[in-house]
Amino acid sequence: MPSLLPKKPPKAEAEPEAMTLDEAIARSFAIYDRVLAAFPVVATIGLFSGGNDSVVVNHLFRHRVDAIAHVNTGTGIPETTQHVRDVVAAWGLPLHELHPKNSYRDLVLGNVLSTRGQNIGRQVWKGFPGPAGHSVMYRRLKDEPLQRLRGQIIGRHGRSRNAVYLGGMRWAETDRRFRNAEEVDREGALLWVSPIVHWTDAHMREYRDRHRCTLPHQHAEHQLCWLDALPLNEVTVHLHMSGECLCGAFAKPNELDEIEFFYPHAAKPLRELEREAEALGLPACKWGQRPPGPRSRRPAGRLCRKCDGIEGQADLLAEWRESGLITPNQFATFTRTDEQPAA
Repeated sequence: MPSLLPKKPPKAEAEPEAMTLDEAIARSFAIYDRVLAAFPVVATIGLFSGGNDSVVVNHLFRHRVDAIAHVNTGTGIPETTQHVRDVVAAWGLPLHELHPKNSYRDLVLGNVLSTRGQNIGRQVWKGFPGPAGHSVMYRRLKDEPLQRLRGQIIGRHGRSRNAVYLGGMRWAETDRRFRNAEEVDREGALLWVSPIVHWTDAHMREYRDRHRCTLPHQHAEHQLCWLDALPLNEVTVHLHMSGECLCGAFAKPNELDEIEFFYPHAAKPLRELEREAEALGLPACKWGQRPPGPRSRRPAGRLCRKCDGIEGQADLLAEWRESGLITPNQFATFTRTDEQPAA
């Protein structure tokens, strides 16, 4: 049956229209083809976190991408990364498994110092991150490795060569995605393309029903029971998230306990890091601790579906402003809402 969004997203080009799944798929390919017609694209990379939406977009475009990229943040659940490795190998595609230069542990313990501008030599962050710290974690753990890959693909050719990153953002995911997502987001020579941005939850369910194995038998690993079957990551079944990044900036109450129940080996280093942070006397020494005060409305990173709408730990920004670690303008930039202009 046709499905449509209840109202027009702010960054949509036209009013939403009712589409069947096949019509939604056709529009997804049309979005991508429009990008190829408008820009000199030298490589298309599918971004695969291991989550439910990213597996759909990569399954849909697996015959049109040049490679798959997965950011191994070093904080995630190992089973998710192995899922990505196995699935991409089954698809016969090259995999770029990317790693951040700075570890999550070093960021939390305050061991990473700024190398740019007036903040040279100062700590980039200290303690477990709250909502405002999410932007730091996103840049260091996810965006920096992806920008490095972009540089390797494009080199010094500037806008005469473009790379496409295909992601699974959708307007129907969350309120923030509804406000901020768009079909194509150009960042210099990098084109962030969200070809399923218009898909509703009904489209997603129908696509899974159409392509995932539901036979009453012993499933193959990742439910790849035939060559073109839609894979399933067991982590998403247990935790309802991909678990590829556990920075904790927007963790829900008792989330670490839930992770520990299913994947104790993934929770163990976070528990150990809590003890290290406490021993150093860091105020923000608990992973995912919920803060008092108003909730942050800063947009999440392009790849952070789960990090929408859930508060995390109290921020240290006011303390850093008073101590001179950051300037008042930097404090205003970190704490402004979506509706406030940058200083």
